[in-house]
Amino acid sequence: MNKILTDFINYLEEEKELSKNTIESYGRDLRQFKKFLEAKGKSSYLDVNKTTIITYLLHLQKKGRAASTISRSLASIRSLYQYLLNQGLIKGDPTANLESPKSEKKLPCVLSLSEVEKLINQPDEKSSMGARDKAMLELLYATGMRVTELVCLDIDDINLEMGYIKCRGNGNKERIIPIGTMAKKALGRYAKEYRQDLVKENEKALFVNYYGKRLTRQGFWKIIKRHTKKAKINKKITPHTLRHSFATHLIQNGADLKSVQEMLGHSDISTTQIYMQITKNKIKEVYNKAHPRA
Repeated sequence: MNKILTDFINYLEEEKELSKNTIESYGRDLRQFKKFLEAKGKSSYLDVNKTTIITYLLHLQKKGRAASTISRSLASIRSLYQYLLNQGLIKGDPTANLESPKSEKKLPCVLSLSEVEKLINQPDEKSSMGARDKAMLELLYATGMRVTELVCLDIDDINLEMGYIKCRGNGNKERIIPIGTMAKKALGRYAKEYRQDLVKENEKALFVNYYGKRLTRQGFWKIIKRHTKKAKINKKITPHTLRHSFATHLIQNGADLKSVQEMLGHSDISTTQIYMQITKNKIKEVYNKAHPRA
């Protein structure tokens, strides 16, 4: 088994030119499969049929492995047997027609309106950094932008007079997003009164770091973690949380799915539909708490 595994890993490195992390993942999955085969008295990857692989997948399931982990293991095993088939070492692929277990879609973390208020009110607006943080948080919740889109904004992308921003999304597609009164006020305060104290010469970025250069995703991640801690919000908040909250609150207040899809920049409406599920769950929760016969 060791020779087959070594040859396969070399094939992934030299011919498929996969990344180091991907190759390590394949190797890890296949070594675990090898241990299982050896425990079953099998001495070769070639001495395997569909039943063997199904038994292994059930074994992983009984050990409490997540559906995503089992799916990845099956993908690694499938790649190995397709390689062996192409090499003429086996006559048929034992993984053919085997389906991966479906992963449960985890609903994203969403803040309540009071939690959004708490978070947005943490920065000290009287300081340059505080005014910047307040503007970023207001803008994310007002527009549902991705954090990557936020940090890619240039000063020329905002139009405070007309009340909109120009945003570059996935595939560099541009979309125009209106901004509400609160975001417009915070953004105007930062852009007109404080940004010049932070930027270095010729910097186009709207939001900059301590050194006057464009803020990064990692930089924003640290900022939101800091303000979440100060707000004492006991939820696992990520840079995407305000985007999820924006979409969910819009739908809860009657916005149609198509409009929310356009504002989020989703190419497929099925991606936006997850926020409908969050809304349904919230309604059910309210019903169960409030109805005397629930």
